[in-house]
Amino acid sequence: MIRRARNAALVVALLLAPLAGCGSESAGEDALVIYSGRNKELVGGVLDQLQQATGIKVEVRYGSSGEMAAQLLEEGERTQADLFFSQDAGALGAVSGRLAELPADVLDLVPAGYRADDKKWVGTSARARVVAYDPRVVTEVPNSLEQVVDPKFKGKVGYAPTNASWQAFVTSVRVLKGEDYAKDWLKKFAANEPKRYDNNIAILNAINDGQLPLGLINHYYWYAKVAEHGADAVKVKLHHVSGGDPLGLVNVAGVGVIAGSDKAEAAQKAVRFLLSEQAQRYFADETAEYPAVPTVKSSKHQLPPLSELHGPDIDLSKLSSLQQTLALLQEAGLS
Repeated sequence: MIRRARNAALVVALLLAPLAGCGSESAGEDALVIYSGRNKELVGGVLDQLQQATGIKVEVRYGSSGEMAAQLLEEGERTQADLFFSQDAGALGAVSGRLAELPADVLDLVPAGYRADDKKWVGTSARARVVAYDPRVVTEVPNSLEQVVDPKFKGKVGYAPTNASWQAFVTSVRVLKGEDYAKDWLKKFAANEPKRYDNNIAILNAINDGQLPLGLINHYYWYAKVAEHGADAVKVKLHHVSGGDPLGLVNVAGVGVIAGSDKAEAAQKAVRFLLSEQAQRYFADETAEYPAVPTVKSSKHQLPPLSELHGPDIDLSKLSSLQQTLALLQEAGLS
């Protein structure tokens, strides 16, 4: 079962500062209010399609997944949100106590590994963690957690500390390797003087521009850059870490219906749309993610099959302990 957020106050205390930009104005009476931890640039198009396909008026409030999760916990039953659309499974698990169970026919649309044990959320798309690198200067790419913190990569690795996928990756290290190992690894990572960036796109651009040798990102940013600029203009290469190492974590974006919503029927209809062939093809072709519904394939991007990635075997439900991860990152000076 997904762990309940055992210390919501800590989550709010750590994340409250950025909440002002998330939007708190009153929602329209007829609108389905979505708290989106996914970037508007990535999912604005599919949420527009949701309105057109279902006839449901949608009001979207954007922020990071951590910000949205903290806001849901702070607001409690006073929230105006009807749906939480998260960048990763960890933020969904952290607020599972605020989510309603989804119907079996909705959950069954995706593989068991892409839905919550407690039936509170369902994955909408999947993404792989990768090591992005500049082949013009990098002759050896780190292939494990231990190699990333090797002194020979000191000052050469970029990361995005506020990114939900980075935080979920660190949580996976805690879950798979234990608290002591995670604390020690973060200490070594910090000592290796990694370069901080606002997001994955900034890391990718820095590598492409010759300003950074290596970066820890999600795969789909590279495919989007290639689609926009052409393969010849993109100097960055991707390395998929295999062997079950957390560097190769495959995580999901997902969605959950807020418990007590007076628009529960419309919210469930929205979830069904996000798992429809139309929406799944959007994720496959427009955002270059892996569709959560396995029968849908991309007609635009040549992604390696998930079956060939060999990332860590992990129950994504166990990525819910976001508050412990944030505290550990803060302690290591990496938040």
